[in-house]
Amino acid sequence: MQMNLTEREMTNRIVACGIRPSLQRIHIYRYLCNSTEHPTAETVYSALISEIPTLSRTTVYNTLKLFHKHNLVETITIENEELRYDADVDDHLHFKCNCCGAVSDIPYDGTAQVYKKFTQKLPSGFSLTKIQTCIWGTCSNCVSKEA
Repeated sequence: MQMNLTEREMTNRIVACGIRPSLQRIHIYRYLCNSTEHPTAETVYSALISEIPTLSRTTVYNTLKLFHKHNLVETITIENEELRYDADVDDHLHFKCNCCGAVSDIPYDGTAQVYKKFTQKLPSGFSLTKIQTCIWGTCSNCVSKEA
């Protein structure tokens, strides 16, 4: 989901997480906030290299890892061990189109109940920290192309 945040709001979120808001970090976070594609680190790098010619892949990977560590972004592994990033850290599901490969957010307000149910099913001493659900099918664009 695209997040409509101002530059100041993005910077404030970065600072609130205890992260120094460098030019590269702000650009990377802006790209994630404005993206609906749930990009990989390589996609982020390719998109920003023309804007920031001094940007390195290492900076992108390290920044994304830092953002994830501080819960500023979510990581999503949908298949093939391909790690994607999502700036929307609110609870939601992900849908991946089997035809075009697009990944979309699916709002879901039943997350609290799911967490409660799974927590009750865990063996004694286990602690639940995250549930990630992905759904596969055909997106509306691909369905309309097939018709």
